[in-house]
Amino acid sequence: MTSTLPLFLGTLATLILAPACSSEAPELLYKGQPIFRATDMHLHTGEWSILPPRTKAYLASRFPFPFSLTPEKFVDSALSASGILNQLDTAGLERAVLLAVYAPKSVGITKNESMIAAIEEAPGRLFGLASLAVDNWNEDENEELDQLAQALKHPQVIGIKLAHAHQHFAFDDPRFYSIYQLAAELQSPIYLHTGSSPFPGTLTSPEFTNPAFLEEAIAEFSETTFILGHLGYDFTQLDLGELETCLKLAKRYPNVFLEQSAMGSAGADPSGELYAHSFRRIKEEGLIDRLIYGSDGPQYPGFVASYLSRTLDAMLAADFSSEEVEAVLATNFNRVFGVSP
Repeated sequence: MTSTLPLFLGTLATLILAPACSSEAPELLYKGQPIFRATDMHLHTGEWSILPPRTKAYLASRFPFPFSLTPEKFVDSALSASGILNQLDTAGLERAVLLAVYAPKSVGITKNESMIAAIEEAPGRLFGLASLAVDNWNEDENEELDQLAQALKHPQVIGIKLAHAHQHFAFDDPRFYSIYQLAAELQSPIYLHTGSSPFPGTLTSPEFTNPAFLEEAIAEFSETTFILGHLGYDFTQLDLGELETCLKLAKRYPNVFLEQSAMGSAGADPSGELYAHSFRRIKEEGLIDRLIYGSDGPQYPGFVASYLSRTLDAMLAADFSSEEVEAVLATNFNRVFGVSP
């Protein structure tokens, strides 16, 4: 996603007919082989009440009538811990990572405390990425870094989430390099939104969206793990955007990893051809061990399972083996975040 609450791209049928959670999660299979400990590293929690008015209007516009009249009902249900666990079970996923977000000028705020409250409902299944506010950085830098470090002490909080385009600070602004330094000191991987976003209030110029502007920081903070989210996808033009830039950075720097959430959804890539192409390019470049799976859900009922299904289809089209799929869905995450399988 591009935000605290992602695009609601489901149809009326999806909202009505989404499968309910069963008492026993289905087994996740690829080419007939089970995939163990599959993890979705990009899910959002939050509440309708905390969204900025423009974001509420935008999200409501994505719902079909009559659901657009009461979007808060579906938002709050989908983004609760129980709603997220329901979607994981339906998809056959075992674990997920929930993201905190501090972007008051665009998509809104999900505080570290709210994210932690959600993940504490399911230890061992739910983990979190903490974030921080940057709006008054010149005055609040030390306080914000301290609060981030405190959140990272929680045993289920395993990394940091940043979204420069949503938070309005440039990839190459050295004033914020202290965040990357803290990440190195605490051995906390940083997930970063790359590419454009359609949400109101999001900045679109290259220094906020193009990961090429991150290269100086990537090179300087070689002990910091950078995860380039969305593979640089252009969610406004619906094209591959900065995919090749992401691949070049991952080839050049061992501390760069990749994540492919949201770009493969039915709304962003209806045919799935661009999504499959991205997997082919990752395989061609020998970067499967750098890719960590995320969906950018939960969005609407059934989205997590639907996105995983589209992902498996794209991997099949790209001729991924069962071992390569398990690396993307499970073992790469375990290795990068230091989570025991």
